[in-house]
Amino acid sequence: MNDSISNYGRLRRSLLVGAVLAASLGASGCLPVMATGAAVGTLAALDRRTVGAQTEDQAIELKAAAQIRDRIGSGVSVTSYNRKVLLTGQVANERDKRTAEAIVAELPNVRSIHNELQVSGVPSLSTSAADAAITARVKAAFLEAPDLQANTIKVVTEAGTVYLMGLVSRREADRAAQVASRVAGVQRVVTVFEYITEEEAARSKPQSR
Repeated sequence: MNDSISNYGRLRRSLLVGAVLAASLGASGCLPVMATGAAVGTLAALDRRTVGAQTEDQAIELKAAAQIRDRIGSGVSVTSYNRKVLLTGQVANERDKRTAEAIVAELPNVRSIHNELQVSGVPSLSTSAADAAITARVKAAFLEAPDLQANTIKVVTEAGTVYLMGLVSRREADRAAQVASRVAGVQRVVTVFEYITEEEAARSKPQSR
């Protein structure tokens, strides 16, 4: 019986690793849409956010990205987790940086904004590909850490800096930052977490079969 449980755990972890890598690489255009959709669907079912919050996060990202693109052009990435918005990428000047934040602030349901936009040129394709690879490695490292629930942590990488978002306990936050900092290619780790208690985190842990 113990061997069966152990084998199930290893199989489940392997499947989740594949799902995470598919989602990460698919976001950078390296995989077909079908693979990306399946991976995202698998992880969404294990999300600590409510279904309503997940839906609102998607709406925030889509609306913000479209309006920012219309106003100041491309180069800005918008990530929303539990209505907490992270802005990453490059803009031409400080005015554009402020404009992007103002656009997000006017959207409904936004609770807070973490503006990490850099005033510089558009990143090269090689830099973007390297960032996508780092994101995939960090997510895989989280899946290999038995004391973390990888599906509860969103990873965003910009020019080697890794941003971590999610609903986590203080212990999980410290552990996630430690794991991410040891991944090859990571230059800096910035946590943008929202904290919950250990009891709340335990209640969201998937049950073994």
